[in-house]
Amino acid sequence: MTDPQQPREQTLIEHLLELRDRLLRAVVVVLVLFLVLLSFANDIYHALAKPLLDVMPEGTSMIATGVASTFVAPMKLTGWVAFFIAVPYVLFQVWGFVAPGLYQHEKRLAAPILVSSVLLFYAGMAFAYFVVFPLVFAFFTATAPEGVQVMTDIDAYLSFVLVLFLAFGIAFETPVAVVLLVTMGIVNTQTLANARPYVIVAAFVIGMLLTPPDILSQFLMAIPMWMLFEVGLLVGRLIEKRRGTGSGTT
Repeated sequence: MTDPQQPREQTLIEHLLELRDRLLRAVVVVLVLFLVLLSFANDIYHALAKPLLDVMPEGTSMIATGVASTFVAPMKLTGWVAFFIAVPYVLFQVWGFVAPGLYQHEKRLAAPILVSSVLLFYAGMAFAYFVVFPLVFAFFTATAPEGVQVMTDIDAYLSFVLVLFLAFGIAFETPVAVVLLVTMGIVNTQTLANARPYVIVAAFVIGMLLTPPDILSQFLMAIPMWMLFEVGLLVGRLIEKRRGTGSGTT
């Protein structure tokens, strides 16, 4: 007698095997990238430290307080860089796993959201590196008390900038969040437009919590978040108009 549960179990096993294979491919790609970049680990760290090094007082330098910091910090950074580069491929594997279970209209929505999410995350990291870092580090070094020599530990610096990269990368996902809320029918653009004052306040609160304790960093995160919210609102209105469910503009 055939077990009625047997086909279902085989299907589940097949899905788990496919998930394992896709995860292994993603891990292998990250590992290969890491090995390729490993010989450039110190150069990569120097590039990351350049915004701080450019504004440090003459005659000062970064320091390593840990015994293995000069080895561990560049290695750790190289691992993160390898992962960030591999993100599109990792998401491609995720998409390959979940796409067969989606309806056609869900695929049409998910694909551009996935691509835009990656691009916006990269844009947030680039904004942090090219705009935020030079201004923030110049502020920090200029405000050092008299008699205090600025000599930042390389491991502490790495942890600091990784947090900022993550914070700005997530903050730049604001348009995606707005579009998803509108597309899923959770809220309409008119409601979001009416909530604009609260969104602006929330952006400044988030900027205060996720950035260093200075007003410049707070503004540098809050203003882009507000602008990106407006972009998401604009795209949301276009979606509503296309559906014929527009609810006015503000």
